Amino acid sequence: MDPKRELTSVDLAALVGEFGAYEGAKVDKAYLYGDDLVRLKMRDFDRGRLELIIEVGEVKRAHTVAPERVPDAPGRPPQFAMMLRNRLSGADFAGVEQFEFDRILEFTFEREDGTTRIIVELFGQGNVAVTDGEYEVIDCLETVRLKSRTVVPGSRYEFPDSRTNPLTVSREVFDHEMEESDTDVVRTLATQLNFGGLYAEEICTRAGVEKAMDISDAGEDVYDRLYEAIERLALDLRNSNFDPRLYFADEGEDGDDSEDGGENETGDNGDSSPERVVDATPFPLEEHVELPSEPYDTYLSALDDYFFRLELEEEGEPDPTDQRPDFEEEIAKQERIIEQQQGAIEGFEQEADMLREQAESLYAEYGLVDDILSTIQEARAQDRPWDEIEERFEAGAEQGIEAAEAVIDVDGSEGVVTVDVDGEYIDLETTQGVEQNADRLYTEAKAVEDKKEGALSAIENTRKDLQEAKRRRDQWEADDGEDEGDDADEEEREDRDWLSMPSVPVRENEPWYDRFRWFYTSDGYLVIGGRNADQNEELVKKYLEPGDKVLHTQAHGGPVTVLKATDPSEASSSDIELPETSIEEAAQFAVSYASVWKDGRYAGDVYAVDSDQVTKTPESGEYLEKGGFAIRGDRTYYDDTPVGVAVGIQCEPYTRVIGGPPSAIVDQAATTIELEPGRYAQADAAKRIYRRFREQFEDESFVRKIASPDRIQHFMPPGGSRIAEE
Repeated sequence: MDPKRELTSVDLAALVGEFGAYEGAKVDKAYLYGDDLVRLKMRDFDRGRLELIIEVGEVKRAHTVAPERVPDAPGRPPQFAMMLRNRLSGADFAGVEQFEFDRILEFTFEREDGTTRIIVELFGQGNVAVTDGEYEVIDCLETVRLKSRTVVPGSRYEFPDSRTNPLTVSREVFDHEMEESDTDVVRTLATQLNFGGLYAEEICTRAGVEKAMDISDAGEDVYDRLYEAIERLALDLRNSNFDPRLYFADEGEDGDDSEDGGENETGDNGDSSPERVVDATPFPLEEHVELPSEPYDTYLSALDDYFFRLELEEEGEPDPTDQRPDFEEEIAKQERIIEQQQGAIEGFEQEADMLREQAESLYAEYGLVDDILSTIQEARAQDRPWDEIEERFEAGAEQGIEAAEAVIDVDGSEGVVTVDVDGEYIDLETTQGVEQNADRLYTEAKAVEDKKEGALSAIENTRKDLQEAKRRRDQWEADDGEDEGDDADEEEREDRDWLSMPSVPVRENEPWYDRFRWFYTSDGYLVIGGRNADQNEELVKKYLEPGDKVLHTQAHGGPVTVLKATDPSEASSSDIELPETSIEEAAQFAVSYASVWKDGRYAGDVYAVDSDQVTKTPESGEYLEKGGFAIRGDRTYYDDTPVGVAVGIQCEPYTRVIGGPPSAIVDQAATTIELEPGRYAQADAAKRIYRRFREQFEDESFVRKIASPDRIQHFMPPGGSRIAEE
């Protein structure tokens, strides 16, 4: 018996009632793992911390989990997670509904500024759509464009076509659906009545009806018994009359030959749970009567245990004869810490910038802010209550007084007024003037900068720990392979079929250039490009050395592209003659990541110069923008250079996503996917590539670990793309 990997419609009907117990819980934070698992961290005032997991990939589920079982928070949150945080932070969970009897749950969250609905599709390819209170799609994990329905950002969410709901079906409709069938009873219940296989069999068993009975042989008595069984099931679901069960089957058995029979509880006679979980149901099933089972207080807790155990079983037990330390787990842990630290550093930078911008905004709107603060200070000096002050601002706003219109909120308990200054909400301490409030914001920004410095120091220590773990792993493998010889080991690596391996070892590294765009040419030379004006500036000032080539497109908005003659850790040299193939690949890289691709064009002009021709010093009367540079001397042009990008997964010497010109990438990766300008947004195209990679590798978990859609997107050109052969 195969374990259940997707929740049924009956499961969802049972969950709706139990989720109701958590109404009023507040959302703290949202996370996205890969492209199919959403986590909502909430606080329930009666139960404390609450974790909701929604997964719509190969496993399709939605339930609460114990806090200690939630996966580690990913590093930098992707755009979808940030959107959820912006809309849900501080929102109240208002309830969940099942759409008819379909495998769709609609979670509703309320906040003062509006309603957010998370619609979870647990069928087919799976999807999570986030809408406002009027069902306009804000964002979704998958865009759907079918003749029958559309789910895309900016459009109204469309539910699938209605189907028969067996829990509310009338007897007349039930008879009609059964009589319209041309197959047996159980298949009719599964398809026409939408019960699915397991519960169609359960209805037959409870009704005492032969499953394989041809529908034409089913008389009124059979219909009576089936309809009564359905009504009893529906009544249990409506009244939340549950007695949840977790079912098991011994390893290597189908679970049909249990000698114990009945609902065997685990723990009897000191026995532990059987090896394999196969199902979790809201009440005992006669179809599972011969399987050992374990009772639970709630169906949510049963599902939590079920999927937790299922995941552990699928990970498999370690080989007791293998004494090799788990370097990969240690390395992965350090890398997760680094991702979290990098996210914290970026958060500190953004917060400090925001505080400084707020302080500058106060000075830019000095008169407006001073008017607001003076009004409050004068009113308080006259002992006017805060409620009256707030009412005066509201009245002034109705009259169109600019200062009053800028007041968003007055908090008398804290002595703070929130004002809108150039679209930015700023909290002001009403006992202080404009200068003091600005100084306070500058001081807070400095304190945040200090936190950033501490995080930078911490991340350096973590990087040292990571490098040490990699050194010990490499030393272990070197010692382990001495008996076979280096040549044999190299030959073995070259002959490996990475796509067919059941378990691919993860060997990631974090090169210094990873935050830039980069690739290695087919001749082994490093090419790096800027992602924005700041990085363009940094490349020219910090990393440009004698012997390097600089390439740039004639089109506006291209990255500064540097073809490195040597690594920064090596002594630079102007005597190195760079191969023409590497220069041409660097030219293709430069044109592909410029506005040429974004504009949907397939070729553009590129020029190349030596590093000593590039300067940040403008001629007299000239001005260079940030990221700009001046060229002295002749340029070598590469006209009509074709765009071309491939994204691949490299497995040796490191496991990572790589991307760049196809001629360079194809020999460095275990598999590659070529792209061309197209209609899919960058995020959507990345998800399509991610799914294609998962299909290609036997070890799908390996792809999930190193090649998330966000990581793939890191190597994709700006603008729309599509897979070349599609």
